[in-house]
Amino acid sequence: MSRPRRLGVTAALVDGEMLAGDVSLADGSIESVGLPVGEGARGVAVAGFVDLQVNGFAGVQFIDADSHEMSRAARALGRVGVVFASPTLYSSTVDRYSAALGELAALLDAEPDCGLTGAHIEGPFLSPRWAGAHDPRTFLEPAPGVLATLCEAGPVATVTVAPELRGVSEVVVEATKRGLAVAVGHTDASSGQCREAAARGASMLTHCWNAHRRFTSRDPGPAGWALTDGAVTVGLVADGVHVAPEVLAITFATAAGRVALTTDAIAPAGTGAARWVPPDSADGTVVHVSGGAARLADGTLAGSVATPSDMLRVLLGAGVAFEDAVGAFHRPQAAALAMGEWSVRPGDAAHVVVLDDDCSVLGVWRAGADLFGTG
Repeated sequence: MSRPRRLGVTAALVDGEMLAGDVSLADGSIESVGLPVGEGARGVAVAGFVDLQVNGFAGVQFIDADSHEMSRAARALGRVGVVFASPTLYSSTVDRYSAALGELAALLDAEPDCGLTGAHIEGPFLSPRWAGAHDPRTFLEPAPGVLATLCEAGPVATVTVAPELRGVSEVVVEATKRGLAVAVGHTDASSGQCREAAARGASMLTHCWNAHRRFTSRDPGPAGWALTDGAVTVGLVADGVHVAPEVLAITFATAAGRVALTTDAIAPAGTGAARWVPPDSADGTVVHVSGGAARLADGTLAGSVATPSDMLRVLLGAGVAFEDAVGAFHRPQAAALAMGEWSVRPGDAAHVVVLDDDCSVLGVWRAGADLFGTG
């Protein structure tokens, strides 16, 4: 048994309630909470973050990364509080998907504790009308065989589909049989079509309010379905750009406990770069980063450059309670990926982030391993 380690915090957020006192870790688990606070104690311990949608980070774009680059991105994500991340592979060719999935498989074989989960395949069964920054030329007609090919190439955890496409029902059924989480996104589906997809196994909405049929009083679309179906995990990019503060507050009020914050981060996130050219930019596509937003030349949003700390600050500014904002960065995600549950309770796995009063990260642990000081 290892010697207990004190985190040196003044409080911990335990199951949504703030408990005064220090926290200790031992043997990869939370040993004690509410301990006497020592001199120089600082920050609050919260449950470690899970990000269901990370296209890239720290200069690495997962769709084109090799296993070493993926490992580097995972370490960088750990330092900003993401203890587990699902590498997101945006719409591409089957060969390119397969290559990335093969690299992810190699990494997980070599470093099973690197913090990356199975991939989130965002496409290629999406609506051209709501392509966003995706290249619609890569979209394919839904076919279970294509999904099977991808799953055989490497670990897949989630697939995003547009329910209105012909043949997508079979894809949803195939994904569910394989144990994948199925998300609705980049879609022109009605709320009724979303309900039909849910009956076959869809259980998530990828980035609510963005890249899908708009919510109206008589046609609420995917957002109406997700906000009113208590079984749906509601993905949300709360970077201060994708969704207005009022809508963030409405989402949390309507789908309490089901909002899954996702950064939708791209390679420039964590680098400070103002310009990024994707490796597949054969047509000269450039992503410009300014004012915390990543956009194509025509103004289309191309993911985000936000960190979890950035998003927590945005949510607090929108009037969302601290405990609700923090809870939305781990609990629904862990449930969606069947990872189990953790908080900062004695006996829980020591997946912990320490935040200061400004939500900046002071320390990070995954199963008791210190991630904050890693290179």
